[in-house]
Amino acid sequence: MHALGRAALPAQLEVNGDTYRAAQFIKHDFFAATGFYEHVITKQLVVAKLSRTESFFGLPLRWLGQMICDREVHFYNQLADLPSVPSVIGRVGKTGFVHAFVPGRPLEKGMPVPDGFFDEMLAVIDTLAARGIAIVDTNKPENILLGEDGHPHLVDFQISYDTRSLWNLWPAGVLLRMFQRTDKYHVLKHKSRLRPDLTTPEELAIVTRRPWPIRLHRRLSRPYSLLRRRLFKHLRATGRLMPEGSK
Repeated sequence: MHALGRAALPAQLEVNGDTYRAAQFIKHDFFAATGFYEHVITKQLVVAKLSRTESFFGLPLRWLGQMICDREVHFYNQLADLPSVPSVIGRVGKTGFVHAFVPGRPLEKGMPVPDGFFDEMLAVIDTLAARGIAIVDTNKPENILLGEDGHPHLVDFQISYDTRSLWNLWPAGVLLRMFQRTDKYHVLKHKSRLRPDLTTPEELAIVTRRPWPIRLHRRLSRPYSLLRRRLFKHLRATGRLMPEGSK
């Protein structure tokens, strides 16, 4: 079920002539495996993400891993000038890449957040919207980092979206605006939970009016989520699925 099958992340990577050794496993799901790597000389940490290479029930999916990787690198490169987005260091084969490590921690319940953090995060969202990009995955707090510098940083553009994603066809612009609204909704939701004292009545009104695409998605995805949870529980119980590991 995992992106690399039963294989672990490589113990060592060569990127642009530099050698990095595995330091910490982070995540291994259906689409990709992610881990921290350390430069053998400078000890600088980087993040490696290797997209799917394993077949699924006999269906070859390396092409999917390459497509996912190409798309994500595209978004990182489009946003390379923003201090809130780590830079891509290099590719790892056709299905992987390495980006800079951001010292900090992902958003989580109860953590202290500086006063201006969410205002800055909303400004980043507006900047991406002006460039015709939607992050799409801001609902996951682990994709928004509070850097040691006190500023927000974004990681994981695996399902991000721009009109290029639908070859600039008519529905592309409609979907883009919808995704951009949900980006803002999710950031305000995080703000209302972590800094309710700074959440304005106008922002709270946005959070309490959950956008219809989110309501529809939750209704449609609930049967799938329940089935997936039961399937994974069965596969782990029978030893056919490795533990996902720390996230």
